[in-house]
Amino acid sequence: MKRVFIQHKSPPPDARKKVRRELSEASEVVPASDVSEYDWSRLPQELLLHIFQYLPLLDRAYASQVCRGWNQAFHMPELWRCFEFELNQPASSYLKATHPDLIKQIIKRHSNHLQYVSFKVDSSTESAEAACDILSQLVNCSLKTLGLISTARPSFMEVPKSHFISALTVVFVNSKSLSSLKIDDTPVDDPSLKVLVANNSDTLKLLKMSSCPHVSPAGILCVADQCHGLRELALNYHLLSDELLLALSSEKHVHLEHLRIDVVSENPGQHFHTIKKSSWDAMVRHSPKFNLVMYFFLYEDEFGPFFNEEIPVTHLYFGRSVSKEVLGRVGLHCPRLVELVVCANGLRPLDEELIRIAKHCTQLSAIGLGECEVSCSAFVEFVKMCGRRLSQLSIMEEVLIPDHKYSLDEIHWEVSKHLGRVWFPDMMPTW
Repeated sequence: MKRVFIQHKSPPPDARKKVRRELSEASEVVPASDVSEYDWSRLPQELLLHIFQYLPLLDRAYASQVCRGWNQAFHMPELWRCFEFELNQPASSYLKATHPDLIKQIIKRHSNHLQYVSFKVDSSTESAEAACDILSQLVNCSLKTLGLISTARPSFMEVPKSHFISALTVVFVNSKSLSSLKIDDTPVDDPSLKVLVANNSDTLKLLKMSSCPHVSPAGILCVADQCHGLRELALNYHLLSDELLLALSSEKHVHLEHLRIDVVSENPGQHFHTIKKSSWDAMVRHSPKFNLVMYFFLYEDEFGPFFNEEIPVTHLYFGRSVSKEVLGRVGLHCPRLVELVVCANGLRPLDEELIRIAKHCTQLSAIGLGECEVSCSAFVEFVKMCGRRLSQLSIMEEVLIPDHKYSLDEIHWEVSKHLGRVWFPDMMPTW
């Protein structure tokens, strides 16, 4: 038996304030002594709507049985525009289940009201298939946002590709105003992206599709060529090309705001192509304020094609060990760098590399160091050069190596002085 848990997103702060104000006014109208005699069926529909937004779906369903007015409030379209399905199996989740018949009722009566929808599935293939079954029934709705999220392993990849594509195509064809699409770790392919573009090219603004192995560079290029309103894009490095960057830099295209690239090695020794500096330059000229976020999960000998020329990266994360040489190149060729996280480096101190980064990366405001080594003197000099623009400084205590100038007991005072605030090394990673 499939277990399905459906949860609404919390109302925004303004709505919560409005509810408190209306409840306060209601309490002034009805004396405490008369509460038991008050006709709760006469609560204004607007107030009921706000109250129902706080309730889980099952509690709302129970409340809808109180009276006709509450039942009408339960079916108000405003309650069904933003919806989150969380699908879990008994063996892998402790979450409370919602009866499948209730989901059928939702699809039957409120699918045309759904606009902002997300699916969270656990690691089981059954949950992913249940999500596809629901998507296949959304023939009467026009979604504005859709998110498919695997909370553990990528279970959508275990669903038969034809089943997944068929379900996704239903949404693409019927949603004529889709603006946000998050489909990481799914078997989406080039033909389905063409369907997306054919029906939603004028409205699509955000597309996240990292780890989608069935999509080719030509497929994502088709999206960039046709969706001129695209402002945020997330994908794997193998889909990045000079042609894609030039398409995103065309006169017809709006300014890009956020580009995330995951650089992941599937096998040791994997070859990676090089992006021309001229393509990056065109991107910066077209969208001078865009954020380029890059996550690297490579082995040390795979960094050859990277950071040999200037690259406009703003946020840089190294999930595996990275060499001193590569970090030295980062200091020379990443002038727009704002945030840097190095999870591991080795046993050779990064003194020169940090000083070089402080000197050339003049916009750097956040840094995190994990399994690395830096002398206390070099670290103080780095902080002194960066100054108070370092809003986030997450350094593990074991990273810092005492020397002739500073001990571990002394360094926090010196660093705090240059930061203009109290600072201590971290006992565990905070990034």
